[in-house]
Amino acid sequence: MKLRFAKMHGLGNDFVVIDAIRQQVDLTPDQVRRLADRRRGIGCDQLLLVERPRTPAAEFRYRIFNADGGEVEQCGNGARCFARFVHDQGLTRSTHIPVETAAGLIELELLDDGQVRVDMGPPRFEPEQIPFVAAAPAPSHPLEVDGRRIEVGVVSMGNPHAVLQVDDLDQAPVATLGPAIQAHPRFPRGVNVGFMQRLDRGHIRLRVYERGAGETAACGTGACAAVVVGRRQGLLDEEVQVRLPGGDLVISWNGDDAPVWMTGPAILVFEGQIEP
Repeated sequence: MKLRFAKMHGLGNDFVVIDAIRQQVDLTPDQVRRLADRRRGIGCDQLLLVERPRTPAAEFRYRIFNADGGEVEQCGNGARCFARFVHDQGLTRSTHIPVETAAGLIELELLDDGQVRVDMGPPRFEPEQIPFVAAAPAPSHPLEVDGRRIEVGVVSMGNPHAVLQVDDLDQAPVATLGPAIQAHPRFPRGVNVGFMQRLDRGHIRLRVYERGAGETAACGTGACAAVVVGRRQGLLDEEVQVRLPGGDLVISWNGDDAPVWMTGPAILVFEGQIEP
C-alpha cells in the first residue's frame, strides 16, 4: 500500500510529513531509514507523523523520527512544518494549534505573513531531565573531549543540547568535535551539539550537529538552546536573531520558567506517494 506524503523544509532542515489520521501508517525503523535515504527514498533529516492526540488538551500528536530510524522527543523546525501541513491539508481550521509531543504540549501559531511561531515550552536545566551527568545545573560545564577540556552550556528543549562558543563559525570543527560530544558518556541518550558565534547581544551565528542526523542546515531546538545558554551566561538580549546555514530564526526568552518562542518559515516542496 502506498503512503501519501509531503516533502517540506524549514530553512533547509527537510522533512517527510505523513498524515497518519486519514491513512493507516505503521512504519518500522528500517522503513523510516529507507524513506529518509536521499538516493533510494525521498530524502530527509527527519520523518514527521501526524496522529490523533492521546490527551484532550491537544488537537494532534506530533511524532519525530530521525533519518537513522530512531524516534526523538522534539524538533522545532519540524513543528513549524507540522503546523503548516495540518492547516493546509484541512485537518484543522485553527491558527493556534496545541500539539502533543513526547516532550510535552507545545503551541503552534500560524501568522498572517506566512511565518509560524512556536511556543517551545520552558527550558530545563536539571541534569536528570536533559539527561546529563552532573551534580547540579550551571550556566556552563567543563567537558573532557578527545584529551582536551571545553566548556559547554547544557539544556533540554524537549531534547538534549550542548552549546559551545566559537570565535569563527566557518572554521569550527563541527564534523569532528560534534560527533565526539554527541557520543560523550556524560550524555546517556546522546546530545545535539551547537556551535555558536556571538556577533552582538541581538545576533548570533549557529551550526548544529544533530543527534541521529549529523550537521543540518538548521535546527530549531538548537537555536532555542543556543539563545537560552547565551542568556544564562549574560551574553544575549531577550530577543535574538539566529543565523543558521539555511536562514534566520527569531528566538525570544525572558528567562526563568518562561517559554521559549521561535518564529520562522515552513515551506512545502512537493507531495507524492511512495511504497514504504
